[in-house]
Amino acid sequence: MPCRIPSRAALAVAALLASSSFLVPAHAAEAAAKTKAAGQRTQSQHAARSVRNDGDPDVVTYGRREDVMRFAADVAQKYDLDEAWVQQQLEQARYLPSVARLIMPPAVSTAKNWAAYRARFVEPQRIAAGLRFWQENERWLAQAEQRWGVPASLVVGIIGVETYYGRNMGGFRVLDALATLSFDFPSGRSDRSGFFRDELAQLLVWSRREGMAPAGVRGSYAGAVGLPQFMPSNVNKLAVDFDGDGHVNLMGSAADAIGSVANYLASHGWQPGLPTHFSVAPPANTADRAALLVPDIVPSFTPAQFAERGAALERAAQDAQGPLALVQLYNGDAEPSYVAGTQNFYAVTRYNWSSYYALAVIELGAAVAAAR
Repeated sequence: MPCRIPSRAALAVAALLASSSFLVPAHAAEAAAKTKAAGQRTQSQHAARSVRNDGDPDVVTYGRREDVMRFAADVAQKYDLDEAWVQQQLEQARYLPSVARLIMPPAVSTAKNWAAYRARFVEPQRIAAGLRFWQENERWLAQAEQRWGVPASLVVGIIGVETYYGRNMGGFRVLDALATLSFDFPSGRSDRSGFFRDELAQLLVWSRREGMAPAGVRGSYAGAVGLPQFMPSNVNKLAVDFDGDGHVNLMGSAADAIGSVANYLASHGWQPGLPTHFSVAPPANTADRAALLVPDIVPSFTPAQFAERGAALERAAQDAQGPLALVQLYNGDAEPSYVAGTQNFYAVTRYNWSSYYALAVIELGAAVAAAR
């Protein structure tokens, strides 16, 4: 989830790509909802925690748990918040068994398939919704492109993949989701409770600054919010008040969402005017192809080095500034697809660490632009 990631794109990353990334966690809800819970929960050692017969924590105990109250004191001190206020907010947090299930990897892995992944997002209804979004927000998209150098099509592509232009922003209380993953992270996968505790603290900081109740914020099961599915830390660091009303509102202001997405990409190395990728025919020699694939999506080779290894780039790429990456996308049992990714392709993957996600965003945005 910007950052990563946790949104709706990793539901396809989870189901079609068998990904377990937390960088953009908000994408996985639809597919992860179909998975089974894995294993039994381990009872906390904290004496203040009560447990029901089914092994899940009592939904009303967060405000009485010693570890939660220590967390409240630490957050209050670190961010100069009123400790009583922090405690009061955490007392409203509830354990959500569904969140503990949804954060788990898919029970059954499936073969990566770029064609199937693309088809979920680059399709007529989403393109039509993107066209309406562009027409309604043309002013803000143009201003964002002028200010940050990020093409309007790319911003439109990201918001379209993330939330279907606001249709799927998530219905979980973010306070509950983050508390569950902070204090009762499920066993069976790498423990990311520290990451989610940081995000819970950032939710409290953001809520206090904006004068809103943390319990009223809705988002994904992993805590991502709004049209662009920002985690709370990215709201505090990179979201912008683009419409100038004195508040950052990613849930209700398309202008703020547009400006925030553009600012996020600019902050992660976007270079104005540079294409995101070029077409390429990979080397026929297996060893040469493997050598170019070693850095994965990190741009590492010059066009000349591509040619030395037998990769055939399109003419425009031969004069490209900066390094390139040979990006491989599997198509199930069919032959893989390849592109030569630039620094800007890599910048898009900082939003969600997946080449499949990045190319879907780029192609959806291009399709919407073509429909104009």
